[in-house]
Amino acid sequence: MIEPGTSTTSTGTPSAVDALFPLTVGVEEEFLLIDARTLRVVPAAPLVLSTAAGLPHELHAEGTRYQVEISTPVADSAVTLRRELAGLRRTLARAARTHGCRLLAAPSPVMAVEGPLHLTDDEPRQREQHRRFGALTDTLVSCGRHIHIGTLDVDTAVAVSNRVRPWLPTLIALAANSPFWGGRDTGHSSWRAMAWSGWPSAGLPPHFTSTAHFRRSVATLLGSGAALDTKMVYWDLRPSGNWPTLEFRAPDMSPDIDTAVLQAELARALVATALREISEQRPDPPVRDDVLRLARWRAAHDGLEGFGLDPYTGAELPAADLAEALLDLVAPELAASGDLDHAARTMAGLLRDGSGAHRQRTAFARHGDLMDVLRHLADETEAF
Repeated sequence: MIEPGTSTTSTGTPSAVDALFPLTVGVEEEFLLIDARTLRVVPAAPLVLSTAAGLPHELHAEGTRYQVEISTPVADSAVTLRRELAGLRRTLARAARTHGCRLLAAPSPVMAVEGPLHLTDDEPRQREQHRRFGALTDTLVSCGRHIHIGTLDVDTAVAVSNRVRPWLPTLIALAANSPFWGGRDTGHSSWRAMAWSGWPSAGLPPHFTSTAHFRRSVATLLGSGAALDTKMVYWDLRPSGNWPTLEFRAPDMSPDIDTAVLQAELARALVATALREISEQRPDPPVRDDVLRLARWRAAHDGLEGFGLDPYTGAELPAADLAEALLDLVAPELAASGDLDHAARTMAGLLRDGSGAHRQRTAFARHGDLMDVLRHLADETEAF
């Protein structure tokens, strides 16, 4: 990904107050490639990327040859971000069609992957990952969206992470889009969130008492063998190891671009809200880790259509109420960045029409055929 932001203080890193405005945003999106006829995933990434090679900095290989990834340039507005996402998706979809494939913005392949897993086998790192973690690497055939908010030095990113983490379950519920996995309904709206939690370096980030605590936590993951390197720090939220950003990793991949932009708008507004609270020297809100862990599971299970847990009290609330509470919390920052109208309109549409998981189940219910789910996902992905 291109470095999401370059402004720094004279010491080379921005302070919390300096970082308040403007905050930049960059997005990484992962896609599956499916055969246009059979709708099964195909290991066509090298061919598709070769055809789309005109944008080498924005298009990348992923962990398997069934996947491709786009990385947007740095954006300072939601309008710019949406334009970049649409353009990159269009380029990839055109390249995929050249090779008899369709682009699928879905967290899972829906149907079981047939035959041996096609990892990106020209990278020794991938082979070592498969050797050490075995069947866990099966979950690599899944797609997420990573949102980078910058520019933040690591001290500020750690402090902001502590304040943002209570809202990660709500972001998961809003993006929930993986009810089907391995050819069946999992009973969860975001099975990707659950399957990915099997990795020892994944899930909710700790509440860090300091930057030193953050660094010790990463060192423990590496020293224990739970991660090969810092790229395998798979927390739902983390200070980026490559760029001066805070990276949101929790949301499922979703086919519609407006939901993608909404997630970026909410992430940036959450960071801006946290920065303002830090500048006002407000204490971190008290959150119990056991409650937050259960809130994450409930969000993955129920998605947007059911119930969730208030991250501060543990009280059961409609997921829609939690989504609206998040919007209310960050509304001042959304208004300041010019994103409030789009965010409110997009969220209202999700609450009215249902999450991605709901729409997938609706497509399946028509004829009880998972092929209808895959066609629905491909059509939504290619509706630029």
